[in-house]
Amino acid sequence: MELFDICDENGLPTGETVERKEAHAKGIRHRTAHVWVIRQREGRIQVLLQKRAQNKDSFPGRFDTSSAGHIRAGDEPEPSALRELEEELGIQAKPEELSFAGTFRIYYDTQFYGKRFCDNEITFVYVYDRPVETDRLCLQPEEVEAAEWFDLEFVCRACGEKNPKFCVPPDGLKTLCAYLERKEAEKTGDK
Repeated sequence: MELFDICDENGLPTGETVERKEAHAKGIRHRTAHVWVIRQREGRIQVLLQKRAQNKDSFPGRFDTSSAGHIRAGDEPEPSALRELEEELGIQAKPEELSFAGTFRIYYDTQFYGKRFCDNEITFVYVYDRPVETDRLCLQPEEVEAAEWFDLEFVCRACGEKNPKFCVPPDGLKTLCAYLERKEAEKTGDK
């Protein structure tokens, strides 16, 4: 049984827990951690996206954030992000190699496999920009079917057009882009 902390609108645990299935059936707010694996190629930012396994309970077979997962009851966002990165992609990162980019809300109420799926999450977003070779990744087969690099600009455009190949949360992309803009402004001295 997978338990999550029920959290307030700021992502702080309330002291109550909920089982995963109930959280998604009833839309109970809980926390997740997302990691964007990025690189720069020919002056362009690229993101590594995972193709979700066909047996996933939501958005099977679609490209999503590099690594993402629920924060278990009693756990904190950063260790959860590191755990998911290693479990899903085989990337063994250190805490100092992750950069916190911000938080955003995910909320949708839909159906998968004929059952209600109501996702209500506060998502903690991290960025990992160390070198990653896709042929050296160790993918978790029950979670991830493949991993591919895409130009960030293309992903933003495709998700804006609701391309069915992708299920990347739009606010996750916005959080990543805002983080990259802040980093660029720091480099050039603009505040």
